[in-house]
Amino acid sequence: MSATQLTTPIRPLPTAADRILLAHGGGGTLMHRLIDEVFLSRFGDPKTQEQHDAAVVTIGSARLAFTTDSYVVRPLFFPGGDIGSLAVHGTVNDLAMSGARPLVLSAGFVLEEGFPIDDLRRIVDSMASAARRAAVRIITGDTKVVDRGKGDGVYINTAGIGIIDHQLNIVPTSVRAGDAIIVNGDIGRHGMAIMARREGLEFETAIESDSAAVSDLVQDLLAAGVAVHCLRDLTRGGLASALNEISAAAGWGMELDESSIPIRPDVYSACEILGFDPLYVACEGRFVAFVPQNKADATVRVLKSHTLGSEARIIGRVSDDQHPLVVLKTRIGSRRIVDMLSGEQLPRIC
Repeated sequence: MSATQLTTPIRPLPTAADRILLAHGGGGTLMHRLIDEVFLSRFGDPKTQEQHDAAVVTIGSARLAFTTDSYVVRPLFFPGGDIGSLAVHGTVNDLAMSGARPLVLSAGFVLEEGFPIDDLRRIVDSMASAARRAAVRIITGDTKVVDRGKGDGVYINTAGIGIIDHQLNIVPTSVRAGDAIIVNGDIGRHGMAIMARREGLEFETAIESDSAAVSDLVQDLLAAGVAVHCLRDLTRGGLASALNEISAAAGWGMELDESSIPIRPDVYSACEILGFDPLYVACEGRFVAFVPQNKADATVRVLKSHTLGSEARIIGRVSDDQHPLVVLKTRIGSRRIVDMLSGEQLPRIC
């Protein structure tokens, strides 16, 4: 195999479906088709057409970020977190990806009849603690109860509002050819923590979720004067899906260096055992940043000064190829296309 040959695994093509599949929630092409054909075609607002982690709205002189998310993770409690802290971290991080400073959250609970009140208290305590650490307030909420056997314990929906204190337009269409691609830490840990618990796998050291609020880290970047072009958190579909989404929106190709992508050995081993590609495995405290190449080293220094950025790396660059294709240079020197999955590897990881 020559060093310039492109290789990619054969994946099943997305198929039309007249019923919802688990794959429709996986961050892949089926989910994007569902959003485009069912939701955006009916709900689309020309003022908020950027398909980013949060919508940006201007009210008076204030620029606000607004987002919502629902959490159906199984199991409810996992190494490094639980559905409660995850619900806070996920929504705070969606706001942070617009460069917003998170302010307030809502919390809605769908509870199954028979769910233990002690478990609910534990989840709510975890949410409250996560909100305090992220310096946000949970100010409104709702509860509903469904029949026994119809709700899998508890589902949580959160919405969040943050304020944007800068003039940057941190969205996929701001990405430019030559931009450095930077990740703030090792990838794949959350998804493998969930799967290891589900499958009863044990390793010498337990794989813990990376679930955390990254808003302070993003604010540190902005305070340092880094001209951030785009941010995206690496949740459903992992690093690979996030980069494909941004590549398609920006209209530029991307080149990655496999040897620069941080993956913990235990996570890599778990992926091999279970047959997963770590590039597609979800994180809950990781994001990718696109910055001008001449600001890349400064960006990494700022990230490394923070606990959640201590393993920050430059993992690639935006090419000047106007074909939205993500290409990985492997450790053996070959090149393979990193495509968008049709569905998902890991159902219900957030």
